[in-house]
Amino acid sequence: MQRLLDSITYYLSSSLGRNLYNSVRDLLPVVVVVVGFQLFVLQQPLPDLGNLLFGIGLVVVGLSFFIYGLDLALFPLGDALAHAFARKGSVFWLLSFAFALGFGTTIAEPALIAIANEAAKIAANGQLIPSTESSILSYSNSLRYTVAFAVGSALVLGVLRILKGWPLPWLIIGCYSMVAIVTAVAPVEIIGIAYDSGGVTTSTITVPLVAALGIGLASSIEGRNPMLDGFGLIALASLMPILFVLVFGMAML
Repeated sequence: MQRLLDSITYYLSSSLGRNLYNSVRDLLPVVVVVVGFQLFVLQQPLPDLGNLLFGIGLVVVGLSFFIYGLDLALFPLGDALAHAFARKGSVFWLLSFAFALGFGTTIAEPALIAIANEAAKIAANGQLIPSTESSILSYSNSLRYTVAFAVGSALVLGVLRILKGWPLPWLIIGCYSMVAIVTAVAPVEIIGIAYDSGGVTTSTITVPLVAALGIGLASSIEGRNPMLDGFGLIALASLMPILFVLVFGMAML
């Protein structure tokens, strides 16, 4: 029992230690740039140095635990689910899972919640919607559900691409052509929000599970190359919300 505990402790300490080192290495250039411009370009002292150092420490620790959590749970979970659905052989349930995964993870994205709330407030200030709490909340929720539905649809399309072996470039070119056409006729007030919505969907919660789903599914299907077919879901998940939000703007504004 003691040997088992020692092995677990060693594994955790070595993995976390490696993640801590990588986090410090990755964040160091950002800190150097910010501090360098503050001291040598602006020539001003660092404000509240104690809180600054404490905050940087929290970022390093939080990022390390986040990456460790992805390796420990989310990546293996997505990979295992993809393999299980492939073995089950039910296209319906596989597509249903892909849509539910995209919809559920996107609804929970903090970045999407923030941008939807901000867009609703600005739309109210610009008199595009009534300046009531219920109208602002309704607009924000409608935008979030539109983006979530778009990501779910994108994952369904991406899974079908893996199953059928469709070439990714043609899908991307076709979708961007539709985006360009709709952009030309969409209200100018929604264009910026639509393009930003495509970026905020692929964040901390969505990307790990989506990537694991694509790689796991491509690995479990005979004749599919995980390197060629396993990637691309995130590109579609970034692209489809642009199109859906543009259409949403045409319907709402």
